[in-house]
Amino acid sequence: MGTIKLIALDMDGTLLNEMQEISSENAEWIQKALDADIMVCFATGRGFQSALPYAEQLKLDMPMITVNGGEIWRRPHVLHKRSLMPAATIKKLHEVALRHEETWFWAYAVEGIFNKERWIEPSDSYDSQHWLKFGYFTEDTEMLDRIYKEVSSWGGMEITNSSPSNWELNPEGVTKASALRELCGVLSIDMSQVAAMGDSLNDIAMIREAGLGVAMGNAQDVVKDAADAVTVTNNEHAVAHLIRDYVLKG
Repeated sequence: MGTIKLIALDMDGTLLNEMQEISSENAEWIQKALDADIMVCFATGRGFQSALPYAEQLKLDMPMITVNGGEIWRRPHVLHKRSLMPAATIKKLHEVALRHEETWFWAYAVEGIFNKERWIEPSDSYDSQHWLKFGYFTEDTEMLDRIYKEVSSWGGMEITNSSPSNWELNPEGVTKASALRELCGVLSIDMSQVAAMGDSLNDIAMIREAGLGVAMGNAQDVVKDAADAVTVTNNEHAVAHLIRDYVLKG
């Protein structure tokens, strides 16, 4: 591991506590990292508009990775790269969702967020949007398994999750790790100089590839197995622990 120059943080289940807030302890240590000329970057499954208020709260005028790597921002409102899903794929994913009536579904497009309650109009006008990601949510594990078996058989997609009750689908090759590699090229740093932190399957690739990969105490077990270290939970100011104990080392 080289000297850490960039900290890549998942948001939900990592930076944010169960109240969807950034604790004062996390905010304090993020500022200390910034004061030490270490960049702090969100690497989230959220869309840009959902992540932006937290970046503004922390005064982070620096790169962001959103929709699991589907968008890379040089800084807020300055897009570097966007990776789209074909409308035909969204159509097939939507049709699967409609066959599983008890499943909640959502999709991110450049134009907005659509879901089971608010879908595109007309409902089959898939070509009218520029699609980024599709997701399914259900606490019925057998249904989740059936959905996974069907959509994974198609190929051409990255299938991850942001909780044990969902699947998130991006174009093949689009991950938080691929976005971090791209960003490192832009910033002229190496992945060995990145510390990455998260809790779910959509974080595994970046945790494995970063110089320092840290799993949350509340992370899924497979994420903990992939990490260099496991820290406390998102309700115990884990980001502060990461920066204090591993990056700035006191």
